[in-house]
Amino acid sequence: MSEGREQNRNQRRLYSAAQVREIDRVAIDGRTDAGYALMQRAAAAAWRALCERKPDASRIDIVCGPGNNGGDGYEIATLAKHAGCEVRVWAIGEPAPGTEAALARAAWRLLGTVHPYAPGALVGASLIVDALYGTGLSRPPVHAAAAAIAEIRASGAWVLAVDVPSGLAADTGQPLGQAVRADLTVSFIGRKFGLYTGQGPEHAGERGFDDLGVVPDPGIASLAQLLDAGDLHAALPRRPRGAHKGSNGFALLIGGDTGFAGAILLAARAALRTGAGLVAVATRTEQAGTLAAAQPEAMFRGVADAGELKPLLEKAGVIAIGPGLGQNQWGRDLWQAVLQTDLPLVVDADALNLLAEAPSRRGNWVLTPHPGEAARLLGCDVKTIEADRLAATRALVARYGGCVILKGAGSLIGGREMAVCPYGNPGMASGGMGDTLTGIVAALLAQGLPLEDAARIGVLVHARAGDLAARGGERGLLPSDLIEALRDVVNP
Repeated sequence: MSEGREQNRNQRRLYSAAQVREIDRVAIDGRTDAGYALMQRAAAAAWRALCERKPDASRIDIVCGPGNNGGDGYEIATLAKHAGCEVRVWAIGEPAPGTEAALARAAWRLLGTVHPYAPGALVGASLIVDALYGTGLSRPPVHAAAAAIAEIRASGAWVLAVDVPSGLAADTGQPLGQAVRADLTVSFIGRKFGLYTGQGPEHAGERGFDDLGVVPDPGIASLAQLLDAGDLHAALPRRPRGAHKGSNGFALLIGGDTGFAGAILLAARAALRTGAGLVAVATRTEQAGTLAAAQPEAMFRGVADAGELKPLLEKAGVIAIGPGLGQNQWGRDLWQAVLQTDLPLVVDADALNLLAEAPSRRGNWVLTPHPGEAARLLGCDVKTIEADRLAATRALVARYGGCVILKGAGSLIGGREMAVCPYGNPGMASGGMGDTLTGIVAALLAQGLPLEDAARIGVLVHARAGDLAARGGERGLLPSDLIEALRDVVNP
């Protein structure tokens, strides 16, 4: 791998707070003043990012805690003062003597005053730097810290969070009580996992990163890899001139019980637009003709029972089951028939609910649960899933095998390795979006992508198409809009 590609991989690795502290420790081990030099570099990186977004800033309020995060804040205050800004520094606690944060505070006091924070201090603030807590917080903030976080949230000011928004768990993306909602979060040395999933993206706002020149010890394994739009180029190359429909795969989609035909239709349309050579749909006999008229490029077959499904199973290269499947006897029989095959599967919606009733394990399927379905699969509640999405994804892979896509803000893709998707938008939180993802992943499997690659690239394609479709606005975004954007995304 070239040096440039390896550096890109390093930049995309996601770590826990403890792992970043270990990377930091290794980087400064035995070197005098190295910790303070890193603090100064972090402050300079945050200050540059602030100036890029707010070049006309003239007054800045900085809230500093007692630890290294507060030390970053004091250093930012020094840089802002030298740049001619009016700076007010509000402190909650004091750094321990002899620490890098204490050095930073002393440097600031040569230029300005440190004010003890009291409620109301931030009234009228237009730009706030949150340097209260970094990655070390493990319990809800209390007393003055809680008051400061509440005041920052209510201020209406533009907010820069240093490393992690105060009150947000760096490892899970869940607030510990209240957490700061930032417009920009600049993190250092290693990207924090919690900024990219759960409620982390909502609290972090725009996410900036600077490794401060620190190369992670290869012995410290990251938690996950961040997906990147550039991954599409290698995964979806230009097709050979001699390609034909057979070489582009045969995807069989199963679902659409009475009253739920739209779900399987959306999945079929997404599979076609993602490039599957042949798409067949097994659905209720009474609606097959109507669906064929709605999408003539797909082959709709009415099946009354598992026996009528068998000829289609023998022709398919990959099966996707679940959209609109229902949990009546018809759907149950088709599900059982599919389980008897050894074909790669994409399992969604009601097929996941049927799997939860009678768990089994296999290595060649992609499960695509949303948090509610994941809770049923693990026998817990949604709150438990969302409290630690990484742990939930790992548990699903351990119990069911194959590859798991835990949908939601910052979708996780778990298998032999973990990946996180940083794309997508709130407009995609509408009925039918999951059906389109099922069709996309099935089409990529049909075209020959390995299981985990199909899952990762499928999530990436889905999210990027959603972002393209949302250019006209997130509210009112439909799955059909996303499907219309797919061709642009799958032809990078």
